[in-house]
Amino acid sequence: MKGELFILSSPAGGGKTTIASLLIKEIPKLKRVITCTTRKPRPGEKDGVDYYFLSVDEFERRIRENRFLEYAVVHGNYYGTPKDEVEEELSKGYDLLLVIDVQGMRQIKKARPETVTIFLLPPSLDELVRRMEHRGDPPEEIEKRLQTAKKEIPAWREYDYTVINDILERAKEDVKYIILSNRLKTERFNPEKIKDNSLRELMGI
Repeated sequence: MKGELFILSSPAGGGKTTIASLLIKEIPKLKRVITCTTRKPRPGEKDGVDYYFLSVDEFERRIRENRFLEYAVVHGNYYGTPKDEVEEELSKGYDLLLVIDVQGMRQIKKARPETVTIFLLPPSLDELVRRMEHRGDPPEEIEKRLQTAKKEIPAWREYDYTVINDILERAKEDVKYIILSNRLKTERFNPEKIKDNSLRELMGI
């Protein structure tokens, strides 16, 4: 059974990376898609774990080779989702969680309408700034990301689900529920799970 692709978006500081990391640990057969970027690693980030950190030349070469499911320029840096990795893991039956921005969501939703999209809203803009300050973003970067956030937040209406991240544990559980409930869709039901012959006959399988 092929897996399903989930997109998790939020403004910078909205908590998408933290929640994604928690969900990967808690939900079996859920993997995070590691995306590519040309920005410099933040302290503690590792290549191949947090992102694939590429040079601009390498990123643009992969664009020419059509190796991205989507890509965009955000805050002056390229970000992109590797196409082959996504298709390979979905074909193995894994559900994939893709942490990307609004631009990327729109590109993927256009190409793959079946993709399930989730938007994380911050409880307030002040809290968003506080979180960016807490993780050590410089003031000029915070201001740039805040202006981007003000443009991105109204896009929540374009998503399948919207979750307010005011309390981390509650927001994480809400996103977890969305992912697990989608696994119960009839189209993903595996008849081989039914062992009772009379029930199988009644179901016509």
